[in-house]
Parts: sequence; structure tokens; C-alpha cells
Amino acid sequence: MSDAGDFIDLALQRESSWSRAEESESRHGSGHRYYGSSVGAVRGTIRDALRRHPDLTHDDITALSSELWEVPVFERRLAAVVLLQSSVRLLTNTDLTRIEGFVRSAQLRAVVDPLAIDVVGPLIAGLDVVGRVRADSVLDRWVRDPDGWLRRAALLCPLRELRAGAGDWSRFVRHARSVLPESRPTPPYRDGAVDGGAVDEGAVAVVLTDMAKYRPELEL
Repeated sequence: MSDAGDFIDLALQRESSWSRAEESESRHGSGHRYYGSSVGAVRGTIRDALRRHPDLTHDDITALSSELWEVPVFERRLAAVVLLQSSVRLLTNTDLTRIEGFVRSAQLRAVVDPLAIDVVGPLIAGLDVVGRVRADSVLDRWVRDPDGWLRRAALLCPLRELRAGAGDWSRFVRHARSVLPESRPTPPYRDGAVDGGAVDEGAVAVVLTDMAKYRPELEL
């Protein structure tokens, strides 16, 4: 492992708690291992790592995120998300390929949602016109993908822009209608209330619930 990777992993293990690990596994399932570090400890560890290694380049950041992600430990993968979030200004549309791999392997809302909302969304918002066109074509592909988690990421990524009064609502509506079964009434319904583990439909509900609070004039 790299020096930064070693530092992060050891720090997360020092912050571990058996009781928190058991609680996390009960909440999120057995698809990952759990150290039992708190979310605050994860964020603090990444903050400390970036202070210790202030000269990390784009390639360093993305390689470190993959290094953390490679081991299926929930806190390591959450740390990778926080790392990308903290360095999102360095990311480009070509990094969506790496993020796509993360989403496909995560299969967990507690990781996929912040990856979509706090990394993919701001990444795309910061692109120039050409970069954004290319990124939008990637999202169009994601929302048609058989993997429901990838569709969820595509649906959730514009949430921060939409909350702030910007974003492309008509594009979100097209994407949302493409995943909603014709036989199901138009939402709103609560996230988690959808049947069959339809994570993409749940993402539509998350956005609509937020828009009802922040921008009630927007309708599906």
C-alpha cells in the first residue's frame, strides 16, 4: 500500500468499535466487512491524510481512491468517497469510468448515494461545455444500464444542483420516467417504501421528496 493508504487504513482501524461494526453490519448487510469506525472518524482521517500529503495530484488521488476501494471494507470505501469529494475540483469526466466501477461493486445505498450526490454531481457541475456533454452521454448510458445501482447514481447525481435552484429538471424527468414502470402510479412515495428493492425507483422518490421541500413548483 502507499504511505497515504497505510495511514488511512491504520487510522480507521484505531477508531474501530466491535459494537459499531455489528450495528453497521445489521444496518447495511453482510456484503462488506466493517471496522466499526464512525463517519466522523472517516472524515477526520481523510482530512488528516490530505494535510500530511498536501501535494497529491489528480493521479495520486484517483489511485489512492482505488487502493482504498479494492478491499471490501465499508469504512475504507466510504473513505474513498470522502477523498474524491474533498478533491472533486481535480476530477474530470474521464474519472466517471472509475466511479462507475465503484458503483457497480458497492451495491449499498450508504456508499452509492454520497458517491452520486457528493462526487458525480459536483464533478459534472464543474466541467466545461464539452466535458459536460461527454459526461451527460455517460449518464444517459448509466440510466439505461441493467444495473439498478448505476441507474440510481445517474438519477441522484443532479440533486445538489437542483436543490440550489439550478440543474436540468427536464433531463431528470426524462431519466426518471425511463425507470418508472408504466403500471406504477407517479410518485411521491417514501424512499424505502418501494417494493422489490427497486433502488432506482427509490432514487426518484428521494429527488421528488427534496423538490417538494426546496422547489415545489417542479413536478414529474
